[in-house]
Amino acid sequence: MKHQEATLLLPPGSKAAGAKLFWQRWSPDGDPKAVILLVHGYAEHSGRYHYFAEHCLSKDYAVYAMDHWGHGQSDGTPGFVPDFSVFHDGVDQLLARAKQDFPDLPVILVGHSMGGLISATYLIGNQDRFAACVLSGPAVKAAEEPSAFLKMISGFLSRFFPKLGVLELDPNGVSRDPEVVSDYLADPLVYNGKMGARLAAEMLGNMSSVQQNAGRISLPLMMLHGGKDSLAAAEGSRFLDDHVSSTTRMLKIYPELYHEIFNEPERDQVLNDMTDWLDDRLTAGRG
Repeated sequence: MKHQEATLLLPPGSKAAGAKLFWQRWSPDGDPKAVILLVHGYAEHSGRYHYFAEHCLSKDYAVYAMDHWGHGQSDGTPGFVPDFSVFHDGVDQLLARAKQDFPDLPVILVGHSMGGLISATYLIGNQDRFAACVLSGPAVKAAEEPSAFLKMISGFLSRFFPKLGVLELDPNGVSRDPEVVSDYLADPLVYNGKMGARLAAEMLGNMSSVQQNAGRISLPLMMLHGGKDSLAAAEGSRFLDDHVSSTTRMLKIYPELYHEIFNEPERDQVLNDMTDWLDDRLTAGRG
């Protein structure tokens, strides 16, 4: 295994221009057959995906991941984002780096939770850059649908009090494995404070955007979700399965799993399901 860590800069024109984003690459000792671009979830960071990367390496995939603006080792304010487009700018830069290193390899987008929302909204205008996409517990629908009043007040707070903490996630919903929850709470790079009003409003707005534009997504798409996910409703994955235009798609709901399906006791099964499906897509593409 080869591992690299570095930083990239958000470009001029970004709402966070000049910010440094931490990124890392895991690649097999031999030649990879494809690149996985991993987009992590809210409040966490790319370093929590070593096991994910090791599995993908064993299947001859290279993995690129970054810490979003305001997350992990990257610049920014935890729990806040000036505009959701900043997350897309980070994906742009990481993708450019991956294509620089492996210009001839297919790229697969994998997004978890808020990273699933980032990935889904990114696909709407950029899906031609990828061979396939996997969404894990994507935050497309809230676990509890917000009321009209809450949507209205979130817009007000986002404008006038953008960093005011308005939402706190229950870490016990992350995994059924108590060690995973304990490590999550003890991790200094995980943000355990409240989500700010601006980020909450941006997420709600982008959830609505995905729901309105899902039909524009047509590339091969796999949706994986824990049936007992209390942080991002499994109905979001079901909605995508019903509304995207992808002729090649798979929805897999794991009835007993919580939110972080890559960190559940059944993670090997989940990861094998993912890479088996990706292997089939790559084989079909070569055919």
